[in-house]
Amino acid sequence: MGISTDKIQDIEHKLKGLLIKQSSDNIKVSVIVPTYNNEQYLARCLFSLVEQTLKDIEIIVVNDGSTDDTSLILDLFAKYDKRFKIINQPNLKQGVARNKGMENALGEYIGYVDSDDWIDLNYFEKLYNSAKKYDADIALATNIRIGNGKTKKRLHIENEVLVSTLQEKIDISNQAKNPCPTNKIYRRKMLVDNSITWPQGVYCEDKLYTIKAIYYSNAIVAVPDVFYYYFRNPNSTVNNKNVQRRAKAKIDKKNANRAVLNFLKEKNADIRDEEFWAIKTEKKLLGIILYKILESIKTEKFLLFGFIPFIRRSNEIV
Repeated sequence: MGISTDKIQDIEHKLKGLLIKQSSDNIKVSVIVPTYNNEQYLARCLFSLVEQTLKDIEIIVVNDGSTDDTSLILDLFAKYDKRFKIINQPNLKQGVARNKGMENALGEYIGYVDSDDWIDLNYFEKLYNSAKKYDADIALATNIRIGNGKTKKRLHIENEVLVSTLQEKIDISNQAKNPCPTNKIYRRKMLVDNSITWPQGVYCEDKLYTIKAIYYSNAIVAVPDVFYYYFRNPNSTVNNKNVQRRAKAKIDKKNANRAVLNFLKEKNADIRDEEFWAIKTEKKLLGIILYKILESIKTEKFLLFGFIPFIRRSNEIV
């Protein structure tokens, strides 16, 4: 479709009017932004980063093979703000893009912002200060979903809280139900030391990444009154109507659930049962599910036609 000349001029006029801090050797947070064909919403995201009250950041944007005017917008921001690092790659999907950003990050902490989302202007300052205050590997913010005429807090943090046991970390981040990677900052050394990277070429890549980060982190501090705004882009991967993509996403989700459960079992994770589930067996006839068996840490449940529970038993080895 292409972005209008007037829109480009508006972006440049606003950038000229900002007092932008130039690049610093003392990078507190590396912000990684993967983007693909998002000319419509990209500037909104990037302005929320440029205007952060924490100035000692770098903004690493990985352009994942965009064919629209994304590059034009990125070049404009990089012209006025030397904190930008623009990395161009073929369309290799989000996991590859985030890994490429991590490889080029120099900050003490790493944060992720998707290119159709945005954040409070004091977002990284508040998260970084709280992380440093408690020497925590992860700092966590409230996550707000916006779209379809609705606004919903998917994770609402009311008080500053520090937790360090695995179960507490899972609970405070709502990991079992909402493994969101973007409403957090992560100490880069913790990620590197534990070889935590993004699964590549798959959907639902956030599940395994976040459970590993939470498991290996020394502690998580929850930070109130600061917000990450997750926008339900009607053109995003999640909302894509393509039949093949939806089928792949369904398979990738199953595989991600299995990878998470396998990881927790391998680590003998001391957590509540029946929070993380994966398909153990699924029997179909003519494409219709006759039954499936789901397993958790200690429990199996049998579902007739895939949704009617009829047997539950312990899967612990005696």
